[in-house]
Amino acid sequence: MTSDIELSAGTIEYEDTGGEGPAIVLLGGLMTDASLWEDVIADLSPEHRCVAPTLPMGAHRHAMRADADLSPRGLARLVSEFLDRLELDDVTLVGNDTGGVISQLVALDHGERLGRLVLTNCDCFEVFPPPSFKPMVQAAKVPGALYAAFQPMRSAAARRMPTAYGKLAREIPDEVTGAWVAPFLEDADVRRDTVRFVRSMDNAITLDAAARLPSLRIPSLVAWGQDDAFFTPELGQRLAAALGARHVPVTGARTFVSEDAPDALAGFIREFVGERGARAAA
Repeated sequence: MTSDIELSAGTIEYEDTGGEGPAIVLLGGLMTDASLWEDVIADLSPEHRCVAPTLPMGAHRHAMRADADLSPRGLARLVSEFLDRLELDDVTLVGNDTGGVISQLVALDHGERLGRLVLTNCDCFEVFPPPSFKPMVQAAKVPGALYAAFQPMRSAAARRMPTAYGKLAREIPDEVTGAWVAPFLEDADVRRDTVRFVRSMDNAITLDAAARLPSLRIPSLVAWGQDDAFFTPELGQRLAAALGARHVPVTGARTFVSEDAPDALAGFIREFVGERGARAAA
């Protein structure tokens, strides 16, 4: 079920399956919405409460307040507020792509409601953003330049290009990517939000997080697509080592593991949550 919630930064839209099962909160990245997790949620929802907010990173349909802090650290605080408002406890937080950065920061700085952390292919260490996307950060610093750069994305063919969504997953339906880019292209205030976030992308944030990850004391899992052009298998291994986490290679998956291998990812998450639950019960 799609719902809205009013938070300090503005209105956030989120998917929530409801139910009494263990809570799994899923965070996607730049220019994606909660539909990124649709197949994973369908697999997990019979036994778990799955909640997927669309964070204000370009695909959001409600612009944030003009004074909202939309930096990665600001969004981590927003996710913490979201968990508080929904009164979710012992949460399994799942992060992908830019949402993986936010997940790391939530776990490190606002982890009171977290029980477990799952990271799929995401920015970490010196990679924030990946080199191929650094021109986007530079464009965000020039008024109007990011909007101009996104104009070709009105075309489905352009969205399939390697410089757009083409290398992030093996196949994403055109109507899905069209819905992802529409808010940015059609709403000036959403563009304002997105530009503010993109300007704040800086690997000083992820390097600082990486230095602190070994201190994290919650169980963690790294499920990493092995065919990723942006976040290499070696990067996933380094992240797992820093966290002291179990590392699970996901064969055949690119950045959007939830698109390329939803059944496998859901299975890994289910096993991880179930295993920790069994230990707690014992």
